[in-house]
Amino acid sequence: MQQIKWSHSSLKQFETCQRQYHEIKVLKKWPFEQGEQALYGEQLHLAAELYVKDGTPIPPQFAFIKPVIDALLSKKGEKLAEHEMALDEQLNVVAWDSPDVWVRGIADLLIIDEEEGIAWCIDYKTGSDRYPDTNQLDLMSLMIFKHFPEIHEVRSALLFVVKNSMTKHKVTRDQEEALWWKYRERVASIASCMDTGVWRPKQSGLCKRYCAVLTCEYNGRS
Repeated sequence: MQQIKWSHSSLKQFETCQRQYHEIKVLKKWPFEQGEQALYGEQLHLAAELYVKDGTPIPPQFAFIKPVIDALLSKKGEKLAEHEMALDEQLNVVAWDSPDVWVRGIADLLIIDEEEGIAWCIDYKTGSDRYPDTNQLDLMSLMIFKHFPEIHEVRSALLFVVKNSMTKHKVTRDQEEALWWKYRERVASIASCMDTGVWRPKQSGLCKRYCAVLTCEYNGRS
């Protein structure tokens, strides 16, 4: 059986539509096509990363993010930008490209205060703040606990930079075991599809406009 390697985004894709996940992530039939919104988000993330890492001036089109990043950088602790984290299935820390990797995640901005045992984890969002998904923050917090054993509390947030809003979240180490079991149950559904070879499509309003799987009967763009 193919080894499962997952992230927040790939798990979310699977739960949105099993067939889309299979066609794109497993069979790799459909190449990624970057739209304007995704490109904008990528450029903003890069601007923020370079500013945090070495003080590279933020381009004028993204100047609006500087005040909030400066406020975050005023916090005590080590600042890490676009910090990569990876674990194997036994939740041991492994290299990003390890053959044993099970789950991966990248923290847009991570601040580690070893003295207080607290971490701040910020994820920049360039889209709508209408339906904030804090599941991503749960996963990042769990990975931080494994990579930084001295941390006992993660204060995180989805920072909707265009909307100028923030959804805050907090996870403490005593929640770790229960949250990992929830993720293992969700990932087990991917394993079940791999075992049976059945990947069911799920029709939604996103099919015709956004889905890259043109051969699906619900796509309508083939």
